[in-house]
This record gives sequence, structure tokens and C-alpha cells, in this order.
Amino acid sequence: MSPGPSGPNAAAPPALRTILDAIDRLARIDGWMGATCLAALFALIFAEVLVRTLSNVLPWVPADIPVAWEYGSYLMAAAFTFGAAMTLRAGGHIRVTLLIGRVSPAVRRHMETVLAALGVGFTTFLVYALVNFTWQSFDSGQISISSGTPLWPAQAVVTFGVVLLMLQFVARFLQALFGLPLESLDMRASSVSE
Repeated sequence: MSPGPSGPNAAAPPALRTILDAIDRLARIDGWMGATCLAALFALIFAEVLVRTLSNVLPWVPADIPVAWEYGSYLMAAAFTFGAAMTLRAGGHIRVTLLIGRVSPAVRRHMETVLAALGVGFTTFLVYALVNFTWQSFDSGQISISSGTPLWPAQAVVTFGVVLLMLQFVARFLQALFGLPLESLDMRASSVSE
């Protein structure tokens, strides 16, 4: 006889488990995308420092990379939004547990359900606003003054990261509603160095 389903969503009804597991997979991809953006940001800053240092020794090397600050800000915004969904699922967001830590498990579950619903509402509004903002930039052909880069691709990346966070809040709401674990311990870093 084969073992039953495993993982933090194992106790969910099959259709719901499929949805929650898919959102968890997206959260993992989200985390990797955030890490990739951080690595690219590091590489860009390192290249900027290297070019600046070489320009002091070799006069033909330019003093800076003209788009470093602009693209660095895009990468930083993307890293923040891409890391948010996985961080929520892993239980890594900063929380004030003064009240929620002192109530019974039933009251805590109810509070978590209400708070997750508020998270869904807030992130849904944020997604709507960011989609509208991105569309306006695309529709008007808005470009960066300093580099001439179209702004909508960077805005779309940030919007996508917030969409993933909204989906994770939807999953958290469903998990709280059905009494499932709210955090996935296997998504947490196993050590401080991770």
C-alpha cells in the first residue's frame, strides 16, 4: 500500500491540496527569483566598484557604469517583491505576537484567518494599482530619463512579485480556514548562513 500525501498541505481535501501545493511551488520559484535578483544586484555593484577603481589607474576606462544606479534600483525592488511570498510561507516576516501569542489556539486560528483575509484584500488592491500603473507606463511609452529604458518591464516584474505574494496570502487564508499549518518548515533556512 502506498503512503498517503505528505507535506504541510497533506490534510487538505485533494482539490485544495493541489492548489495549495501549486502556490507553494510558486513561492519556491519566487524565492529563487529573489535570490537571482540579489546576485545580479551584487554583480552590478561589484562591476561598478571595479570600473571605478580601474578608472583611477587606467585613464581610458570610464569612471562608472551609466545605468548602474537605475538598474540597481530595479533589481532591489524585484528582490524585495520576489522574496516576499516565500518569506510569508516560511514564517519569516516580522510579526508582533504580543496579542496572538497569549490567546487560545481556537482564537488564534480565527485571528490568523481574519489577518490573512486582510492580507488578501491589501495585496489585491496593491496588485490592481500596480497593474494599472504598469499599463499606463506601457501605453504612454514612458521611458527613463537617464537611460532611455522603457519603464514598464521593471514595473511588470515588481507587479508579478506582488501577485505571487497575493496568491500566498490567499493560500494562507485557506490554510487558516481549514486548520492547516500556516508555515512550511521545509522552506525555512536550516542555518543562519543560508
